[in-house]
Amino acid sequence: MKRIFLIATASLLALGSALAADLPSRKEAPVYVPPPPPPPLWTGFYAGLNLGGGWQDHTSSNVWGWGWNNGGNNTGGVVGGGQIGYNYQFGQSFLVGIETDFQGTSIGSGGNNNNPWLWGGFGPWGGWGGLNATARINWFGTVRGRLGWLFTPTLLVYGTGGFAYGDVQRNFWWNQNSVVQTGWTAGGGVEWLFLPNWSAKAEYLYTDISGNNQNQFFNPGFGLNNVNNHTRFHTVRAGVNYHFNLFGGSAPVLAKY
Repeated sequence: MKRIFLIATASLLALGSALAADLPSRKEAPVYVPPPPPPPLWTGFYAGLNLGGGWQDHTSSNVWGWGWNNGGNNTGGVVGGGQIGYNYQFGQSFLVGIETDFQGTSIGSGGNNNNPWLWGGFGPWGGWGGLNATARINWFGTVRGRLGWLFTPTLLVYGTGGFAYGDVQRNFWWNQNSVVQTGWTAGGGVEWLFLPNWSAKAEYLYTDISGNNQNQFFNPGFGLNNVNNHTRFHTVRAGVNYHFNLFGGSAPVLAKY
Protein backbone atom coordinates (compact mmCIF):
# COMPACT_ATOMS: atom_id res chain seq x y z
CA MET A 1 0.00 0.00 0.00
CA LYS A 2 2.78 2.35 0.89
CA ARG A 3 4.54 1.52 -2.32
CA ILE A 4 1.42 2.31 -4.38
CA PHE A 5 1.12 5.72 -2.61
CA LEU A 6 4.70 6.68 -3.47
CA ILE A 7 4.25 5.76 -7.12
CA ALA A 8 1.03 7.84 -7.36
CA THR A 9 2.73 10.85 -5.71
CA ALA A 10 5.68 10.72 -8.13
CA SER A 11 3.29 10.50 -11.07
CA LEU A 12 1.36 13.58 -9.93
CA LEU A 13 4.58 15.58 -9.49
CA ALA A 14 5.76 14.65 -12.99
CA LEU A 15 2.39 15.60 -14.49
CA GLY A 16 2.50 18.99 -12.72
CA SER A 17 5.96 19.73 -14.10
CA ALA A 18 4.80 18.92 -17.62
CA LEU A 19 1.76 21.15 -17.34
CA ALA A 20 3.88 24.01 -15.95
CA ALA A 21 6.24 23.73 -18.92
CA ASP A 22 3.31 24.22 -21.30
CA LEU A 23 2.16 27.44 -19.61
CA PRO A 24 3.25 30.78 -21.24
CA SER A 25 6.17 32.47 -19.52
CA ARG A 26 5.69 35.84 -17.85
CA LYS A 27 8.37 37.90 -19.63
CA GLU A 28 8.26 41.70 -20.01
CA ALA A 29 7.42 43.14 -23.45
CA PRO A 30 10.47 44.53 -25.37
CA VAL A 31 11.08 48.26 -25.10
CA TYR A 32 10.49 50.15 -28.38
CA VAL A 33 13.64 51.83 -29.67
CA PRO A 34 13.03 54.39 -32.45
CA PRO A 35 15.21 54.05 -35.53
CA PRO A 36 18.24 56.39 -35.73
CA PRO A 37 17.98 59.50 -37.94
CA PRO A 38 19.37 59.19 -41.46
CA PRO A 39 23.12 59.84 -41.72
CA PRO A 40 24.42 63.28 -42.81
CA LEU A 41 24.77 62.60 -46.52
CA TRP A 42 26.60 65.84 -47.32
CA THR A 43 29.34 65.90 -44.67
CA GLY A 44 32.81 65.36 -46.11
CA PHE A 45 35.22 66.39 -48.83
CA TYR A 46 34.34 66.62 -52.52
CA ALA A 47 35.93 67.49 -55.85
CA GLY A 48 34.56 68.03 -59.34
CA LEU A 49 34.53 69.78 -62.70
CA ASN A 50 32.39 72.54 -64.19
CA LEU A 51 31.64 74.21 -67.51
CA GLY A 52 29.63 77.28 -68.45
CA GLY A 53 29.80 80.81 -69.74
CA GLY A 54 30.34 84.37 -68.62
CA TRP A 55 30.12 87.98 -69.72
CA GLN A 56 31.56 91.29 -68.58
CA ASP A 57 29.62 94.03 -66.89
CA HIS A 58 29.05 97.13 -69.04
CA THR A 59 31.02 99.22 -66.53
CA SER A 60 33.86 96.80 -65.95
CA SER A 61 36.75 99.22 -66.60
CA ASN A 62 37.81 102.60 -65.37
CA VAL A 63 41.40 103.38 -66.36
CA TRP A 64 42.74 106.23 -64.22
CA GLY A 65 42.14 109.57 -65.82
CA TRP A 66 39.95 108.22 -68.60
CA GLY A 67 36.22 107.62 -68.80
CA TRP A 68 36.61 104.00 -69.81
CA ASN A 69 33.46 102.04 -70.57
CA ASN A 70 33.54 98.33 -71.31
CA GLY A 71 30.25 98.23 -73.18
CA GLY A 72 31.35 96.67 -76.45
CA ASN A 73 29.99 93.64 -78.23
CA ASN A 74 31.09 90.02 -77.82
CA THR A 75 32.42 90.40 -74.29
CA GLY A 76 31.13 86.96 -73.37
CA GLY A 77 33.01 83.68 -73.44
CA VAL A 78 33.37 80.13 -72.18
CA VAL A 79 34.26 79.29 -68.58
CA GLY A 80 35.55 75.91 -67.43
CA GLY A 81 37.57 74.44 -64.59
CA GLY A 82 37.45 72.48 -61.37
CA GLN A 83 36.56 72.84 -57.69
CA ILE A 84 37.33 71.17 -54.37
CA GLY A 85 35.62 71.75 -51.04
CA TYR A 86 34.32 70.49 -47.72
CA ASN A 87 30.74 70.38 -46.40
CA TYR A 88 29.45 69.98 -42.86
CA GLN A 89 25.77 69.13 -42.39
CA PHE A 90 23.93 70.25 -39.24
CA GLY A 91 20.98 67.98 -38.49
CA GLN A 92 18.73 67.37 -41.48
CA SER A 93 18.34 70.92 -42.83
CA PHE A 94 21.45 73.10 -42.67
CA LEU A 95 24.85 72.94 -44.33
CA VAL A 96 28.01 75.06 -44.17
CA GLY A 97 31.12 74.60 -46.24
CA ILE A 98 34.12 76.08 -47.98
CA GLU A 99 35.06 75.76 -51.64
CA THR A 100 37.91 76.87 -53.89
CA ASP A 101 37.88 76.73 -57.66
CA PHE A 102 40.08 77.69 -60.62
CA GLN A 103 38.69 78.62 -64.03
CA GLY A 104 40.08 79.19 -67.49
CA THR A 105 38.02 81.60 -69.58
CA SER A 106 37.69 83.29 -72.95
CA ILE A 107 35.56 86.14 -71.57
CA GLY A 108 36.26 89.33 -73.50
CA SER A 109 38.50 87.72 -76.10
CA GLY A 110 36.52 89.34 -78.92
CA GLY A 111 35.23 92.42 -77.12
CA ASN A 112 35.59 96.01 -78.28
CA ASN A 113 35.76 98.52 -75.45
CA ASN A 114 34.61 101.60 -77.32
CA ASN A 115 34.40 105.05 -75.84
CA PRO A 116 34.75 107.55 -78.68
CA TRP A 117 34.11 110.55 -76.42
CA LEU A 118 36.62 110.75 -73.58
CA TRP A 119 36.51 113.44 -70.95
CA GLY A 120 38.86 114.11 -68.10
CA GLY A 121 41.82 112.46 -69.80
CA PHE A 122 44.38 114.70 -68.15
CA GLY A 123 42.87 116.49 -65.20
CA PRO A 124 40.76 119.61 -65.80
CA TRP A 125 41.76 120.01 -69.45
CA GLY A 126 39.84 116.96 -70.55
CA GLY A 127 40.00 115.54 -74.02
CA TRP A 128 38.35 113.26 -76.48
CA GLY A 129 39.22 110.74 -79.10
CA GLY A 130 38.32 107.30 -80.41
CA LEU A 131 39.43 104.36 -78.27
CA ASN A 132 39.17 100.75 -79.41
CA ALA A 133 40.64 98.41 -76.82
CA THR A 134 40.04 94.87 -75.65
CA ALA A 135 39.81 93.49 -72.12
CA ARG A 136 40.22 89.77 -71.64
CA ILE A 137 39.92 87.64 -68.48
CA ASN A 138 42.41 84.84 -69.08
CA TRP A 139 41.71 82.96 -65.85
CA PHE A 140 40.27 83.50 -62.39
CA GLY A 141 39.79 81.67 -59.13
CA THR A 142 37.79 81.99 -55.92
CA VAL A 143 37.87 80.91 -52.27
CA ARG A 144 34.31 81.00 -50.93
CA GLY A 145 32.14 80.02 -48.02
CA ARG A 146 28.83 78.25 -48.61
CA LEU A 147 25.63 78.33 -46.52
CA GLY A 148 22.81 76.05 -47.59
CA TRP A 149 19.34 74.73 -46.83
CA LEU A 150 18.28 71.14 -47.59
CA PHE A 151 14.77 71.13 -49.04
CA THR A 152 15.04 67.33 -49.18
CA PRO A 153 17.86 65.05 -47.98
CA THR A 154 19.34 65.15 -51.49
CA LEU A 155 18.43 68.68 -52.73
CA LEU A 156 20.53 71.64 -51.56
CA VAL A 157 19.97 75.35 -52.23
CA TYR A 158 22.85 77.60 -51.13
CA GLY A 159 24.39 81.06 -51.15
CA THR A 160 28.11 81.61 -51.54
CA GLY A 161 30.67 84.42 -51.37
CA GLY A 162 34.28 85.25 -50.66
CA PHE A 163 37.66 86.15 -52.18
CA ALA A 164 38.34 86.28 -55.94
CA TYR A 165 41.42 86.82 -58.11
CA GLY A 166 42.10 86.75 -61.83
CA ASP A 167 44.46 87.59 -64.68
CA VAL A 168 43.13 90.53 -66.72
CA GLN A 169 44.71 91.60 -70.00
CA ARG A 170 43.90 94.91 -71.68
CA ASN A 171 45.21 95.82 -75.11
CA PHE A 172 45.42 99.18 -76.82
CA TRP A 173 47.34 100.43 -79.80
CA TRP A 174 50.05 101.98 -77.62
CA ASN A 175 50.08 99.55 -74.69
CA GLN A 176 49.29 96.07 -73.40
CA ASN A 177 48.97 95.13 -69.73
CA SER A 178 48.31 91.79 -68.08
CA VAL A 179 48.03 91.77 -64.29
CA VAL A 180 46.52 89.69 -61.51
CA GLN A 181 43.71 91.61 -59.86
CA THR A 182 41.95 90.71 -56.60
CA GLY A 183 38.52 91.37 -55.14
CA TRP A 184 35.32 89.59 -54.14
CA THR A 185 32.61 87.36 -55.53
CA ALA A 186 29.06 86.37 -54.47
CA GLY A 187 26.24 84.27 -55.82
CA GLY A 188 24.25 81.12 -55.27
CA GLY A 189 23.20 77.80 -56.69
CA VAL A 190 21.41 74.49 -56.38
CA GLU A 191 22.96 71.03 -55.99
CA TRP A 192 21.33 67.61 -56.27
CA LEU A 193 22.75 64.35 -54.88
CA PHE A 194 21.48 62.11 -57.67
CA LEU A 195 23.54 58.99 -56.84
CA PRO A 196 25.46 57.82 -53.77
CA ASN A 197 28.58 60.05 -53.65
CA TRP A 198 27.66 61.95 -56.85
CA SER A 199 25.97 65.35 -57.20
CA ALA A 200 25.18 67.80 -60.00
CA LYS A 201 25.01 71.58 -59.53
CA ALA A 202 24.16 74.85 -61.28
CA GLU A 203 25.68 78.08 -59.99
CA TYR A 204 25.77 81.84 -60.65
CA LEU A 205 28.57 84.21 -59.51
CA TYR A 206 29.10 87.96 -59.77
CA THR A 207 32.77 88.93 -59.48
CA ASP A 208 34.48 92.30 -58.97
CA ILE A 209 38.31 92.41 -59.07
CA SER A 210 40.59 95.44 -59.33
CA GLY A 211 44.03 96.96 -58.83
CA ASN A 212 47.67 96.13 -59.49
CA ASN A 213 51.06 97.44 -58.39
CA GLN A 214 50.94 100.76 -60.29
CA ASN A 215 50.64 104.01 -58.40
CA GLN A 216 47.69 106.18 -59.38
CA PHE A 217 49.58 109.44 -58.65
CA PHE A 218 52.38 108.62 -61.06
CA ASN A 219 50.35 106.81 -63.68
CA PRO A 220 49.51 109.32 -66.45
CA GLY A 221 46.67 107.18 -67.72
CA PHE A 222 48.63 105.15 -70.23
CA GLY A 223 48.68 102.08 -67.97
CA LEU A 224 45.53 100.18 -68.82
CA ASN A 225 45.48 98.22 -65.56
CA ASN A 226 45.99 100.46 -62.56
CA VAL A 227 44.82 100.78 -58.97
CA ASN A 228 41.52 102.40 -59.96
CA ASN A 229 40.67 99.76 -62.52
CA HIS A 230 37.74 97.39 -61.89
CA THR A 231 36.86 94.27 -63.84
CA ARG A 232 33.31 93.09 -63.18
CA PHE A 233 31.82 89.99 -64.76
CA HIS A 234 29.07 87.37 -64.42
CA THR A 235 29.42 83.59 -64.72
CA VAL A 236 26.83 80.81 -64.98
CA ARG A 237 28.09 77.24 -64.88
CA ALA A 238 27.01 73.65 -64.35
CA GLY A 239 29.15 71.02 -62.69
CA VAL A 240 29.42 67.57 -61.16
CA ASN A 241 31.02 66.62 -57.81
CA TYR A 242 32.25 63.36 -56.30
CA HIS A 243 31.76 63.22 -52.50
CA PHE A 244 34.39 61.24 -50.61
CA ASN A 245 32.52 61.26 -47.26
CA LEU A 246 35.74 60.74 -45.34
CA PHE A 247 34.34 62.06 -42.07
CA GLY A 248 30.61 61.85 -42.64
CA GLY A 249 27.85 59.41 -43.41
CA SER A 250 27.17 57.55 -46.58
CA ALA A 251 24.09 57.29 -48.70
CA PRO A 252 21.40 54.97 -47.31
CA VAL A 253 21.31 51.36 -48.51
CA LEU A 254 17.93 49.89 -49.39
CA ALA A 255 17.11 46.62 -47.63
CA LYS A 256 16.78 43.53 -49.79
CA TYR A 257 13.93 41.08 -49.26
